[in-house]
Amino acid sequence: MTVQTHAQIAVIGGGIIGAAIAYYAAKAGLDVVVLEKGELASGTSSRCDGNILAIDKDPGFDSQMSLKSQMLVDQLSRELDHTFEYRAPGSILVCESEAEMEAAHEWVRRQKEAGLPFRMLDRADIRQESPYFAHDLLGGLECATDSTVNPYMLTFALFEGAKKHGARIMRRTEVKSLRRDQATGTFHIGLGTGSMTAKQVVNAAGVWAPVIGKMVGVDIPIVPRKGHLIVASRQMPVGGRKVMEFGYLISKFGGVRQVDEETEKYGVALVFEPTESQNFLIGSSRQFVGFDTQIDLNVVRCMARRALRFYPKIADFAIIRTYCGLRPWTEDHLPIISRVEEVPGYFIAAGHEGDGISLAAVTGKLVSEMLVDQTDTIIPTEPLRLDRFTKKGVLHL
Repeated sequence: MTVQTHAQIAVIGGGIIGAAIAYYAAKAGLDVVVLEKGELASGTSSRCDGNILAIDKDPGFDSQMSLKSQMLVDQLSRELDHTFEYRAPGSILVCESEAEMEAAHEWVRRQKEAGLPFRMLDRADIRQESPYFAHDLLGGLECATDSTVNPYMLTFALFEGAKKHGARIMRRTEVKSLRRDQATGTFHIGLGTGSMTAKQVVNAAGVWAPVIGKMVGVDIPIVPRKGHLIVASRQMPVGGRKVMEFGYLISKFGGVRQVDEETEKYGVALVFEPTESQNFLIGSSRQFVGFDTQIDLNVVRCMARRALRFYPKIADFAIIRTYCGLRPWTEDHLPIISRVEEVPGYFIAAGHEGDGISLAAVTGKLVSEMLVDQTDTIIPTEPLRLDRFTKKGVLHL
């Protein structure tokens, strides 16, 4: 089928970020078309866990952005026609050393100063949380507002909501070329099925965002970061909410942990997440290996060993499957949600690393506001600008 059409806004990418942008933009009355080269939620959005977290975000702008997204997802749970397994039980980080407990106290202090609902947990709290925890864990911390969703279902619920408000969703429609007509300001988009035009373009292509950027001469500093997850069967109620080790924060932000060489090499840190289907996810790993998405059993074994350090009693639980995906990484761990001054009408919404599910709602809302030049946006745009990587003193580390 040959396509020849026009839209006010073309969103490139059919993952959860594209879905959220389409939903909020269409809800605001804008004419939106989504272009996805494969199937919806077929990339990173289908190869991840489903957490809306503030617990692992840097205190300040980063955590406040997550808190806004949590509030929006709570609204979406009542607003969208389709449910997406939304629950808000909070989440915890557990500590295995005195040094981590000291760092956790400081983390909680900074988060509370920023207005977030954090508190410390002692040994007794940890025991009450799960009888499966290792006996030598010293405690941890909790964020009460953290929630969880089914990422597939939220993505599809947002797309269905977007369609209800008039958005058009084009699957199996790959963007082959993109250029802006200097005279008219119109974007001409070459597709595998024809062509179309748009007044504004949003690059929400995740790890592929740099490819779409090059089409209009824009360098987007996003690199794929591979991550594995294990799905295990829950024979007993191991725990009711998300658990991570405090070392996850150290791993996420590139610090050095007191772990064995293999755990450090693969960037493995405990993530435990119960699902509504009564199974649980175990993660996770972090590797820079390009676009390789093959399962590495050495990494899987390393993750399983790490999980047993915190949950020694689950050694006989059955693994159902493993999978891995690519996180769109930026060097300062913040997404790029930005207009591109050099290409008027061109926007980027990518680079969320492992926080795409967490930040999808606030990203969609923010982009919908930026598309109509709204100045009073849901969160400040300055820390998320593309040019922070080139402007001295702006880099948000």
